[in-house]
Amino acid sequence: MSTTIQQVPTGTYGLDKVHSSIAFGVKYNVGTFRTTFEDVDATLVDGALTGTAQVGSIKIDEPQFKGHVLAEDFFNADATPTIEFRSTEIRPAADGSVEVDGELTIRGVTKPVTATGTYTSGGDPWGNNRVGIQIEATVDRREFGLNWQNPLPDGSPSLAYDVTITVDLQLVQQEA
Repeated sequence: MSTTIQQVPTGTYGLDKVHSSIAFGVKYNVGTFRTTFEDVDATLVDGALTGTAQVGSIKIDEPQFKGHVLAEDFFNADATPTIEFRSTEIRPAADGSVEVDGELTIRGVTKPVTATGTYTSGGDPWGNNRVGIQIEATVDRREFGLNWQNPLPDGSPSLAYDVTITVDLQLVQQEA
């Protein structure tokens, strides 16, 4: 059973990779393209949340498309193989909502971002303390140098500039 918390715990919490994900969605043509990164990590240490996603682990099953996304037009994975986040402030509220301010780095460009969502903590069936953070932020991909575009016949963009990043983390307290 989870309980809502109002403050960020001290100590060190490591990622439960089985129950966590980092994903994004972006409108493309008439729908939304969504995917995840399979190689991610995160920690919560004395109230500071950090996380990384290995760009090459993006889940795209079509090799040519994945190659394009990893190439210089998009993530430029050879030169910048990770996406990184470091919080500057975490503000949980009594109702279980949370705002997380931090710095997001994509393609070597770091920008401030605020994510919102939910924040909970509690014990698990094995006696461990856990923190759950489910947050979302929307960023303009052009701010990170992801400028590729393929105009539609009417001249409008086929790929939206706003990208929604969704982070769902379960972190387990580590022994001191």
